[in-house]
Amino acid sequence: MADGTNDSNPPEDQVTDLEAGIERDILLALGEEDAGRVGDLVQGLHSADTADLLEHLSADDRERVVEILRPDFNPDILSELDETVRDHVVECLGLQDVAAAVQEMDSDDALEFVEELDADEQQQVLDAIPLGDRALIEEGLSYPKDSAGRLMQREVVTIPTFWTVGQSIDFLRESADRETSAGEDATKNALPEQFYDLFVVDPSHKPVGTVPLSRVLRTSRSAAMTDIMETDMKVLPVSMDQEDVAFVFRQRDLVSAPVVDESGRLVGAITIDDVVDVIHEEHEEDIMRLGGVQEDDLYDATVATTQARFSWLLVNLATAILASVVIGLFDATLEQMVALAVLMPIVASMGGNAGTQTLTVAVRALAMKELTTTNAARVIGKEALVGVFNGILFAGLIGAVAWFWFGSSALGVVIGLAMVVNMFVAGLAGTTIPLALYRMGIDPAVASSVFLTTVTDVVGFFTFLGLAALFLF
Repeated sequence: MADGTNDSNPPEDQVTDLEAGIERDILLALGEEDAGRVGDLVQGLHSADTADLLEHLSADDRERVVEILRPDFNPDILSELDETVRDHVVECLGLQDVAAAVQEMDSDDALEFVEELDADEQQQVLDAIPLGDRALIEEGLSYPKDSAGRLMQREVVTIPTFWTVGQSIDFLRESADRETSAGEDATKNALPEQFYDLFVVDPSHKPVGTVPLSRVLRTSRSAAMTDIMETDMKVLPVSMDQEDVAFVFRQRDLVSAPVVDESGRLVGAITIDDVVDVIHEEHEEDIMRLGGVQEDDLYDATVATTQARFSWLLVNLATAILASVVIGLFDATLEQMVALAVLMPIVASMGGNAGTQTLTVAVRALAMKELTTTNAARVIGKEALVGVFNGILFAGLIGAVAWFWFGSSALGVVIGLAMVVNMFVAGLAGTTIPLALYRMGIDPAVASSVFLTTVTDVVGFFTFLGLAALFLF
């Protein structure tokens, strides 16, 4: 994502917050066909706020705003847009203007944008980009999806081992104004828009150390870069999954890290702003998947959203039928005592809620790499015990309620026992299900909730009705 440092962005004191009523003013100006007013209002926005505005507008109003912005369209807007809305904006701009915008983006933002285009659009945009920039993007596309190679920016500051601090500072000053000629490697002379570290490389372009920019500025010009560099750095392979990258940044409190290819040569760097985006995307993805929905549901067409949700709901229907089949096994028992039908949902509901609590903790722990083979047995045991203890406490409560409500102490004992069993199973299933899915290479955030609900419903109904059939008749 863009970090907002592009020169086309207005100074911070000129950035207008959408919450301050700017969106309403833009809508009024659109209604009055005042294109000049719309342009003035939108140009004062940060690229992220402009993206929010375009997402909020109707398709027709969005097209009008894009057309107004076309002469001075900020490329950073494209990298901030939701994928569905971005497709519409790309269609409005046309591939030639989109290709021009891609050339102005940082390499990581350009790659992220291009990789999400349709295959035909992707090729047309690449064909319209100069050879040097195109080669970088195509190389990035060759790396695995959601890997460090896709996430990194190619513009890095590299310093040879024999340079002094003074030579490094002079190099940075000279490179800042140097233009890259046509066909030249775009990463050779270009400095990143933002950078935090200088990477010291050996003659084979392998990183041997890193020096924070702040340390360079505090050190005398005569000092050797090798004397002030940190050799204990975390080097990331291009194939590393972006979730693992985010984990490393969190564990090591990093603000940037070098990325190397299979031969160990430095090919790019990942900075903290990109990692923040990864953390947000992965968190959002997991939350959406737990609910069986997709990230773009808010902006997708009604038919597309319906189709996307249908398969998930179909699975839920199948599990609900399974639970109903269990209930059907005890139809004769239910006919003899209506109270069972009244109380039965309580057992399943409490088990489901307790299991969801455990499941949430387990899925998060797996994502944060806090739940491993080393402590899995201990965590499972703890959650099972928590389920038993909560089951005993709530067994007393619901047992007393059932006794008072229906005047049957035996019914109170039955529902109490069922509550303990189901809460224990909920705690056990809430940890073992996501662990098992994770071991099988399945994202536990996707399927865990369906299996958990099925287990707690089936066990809850079977235990309660089975105990009732044994002890009440």
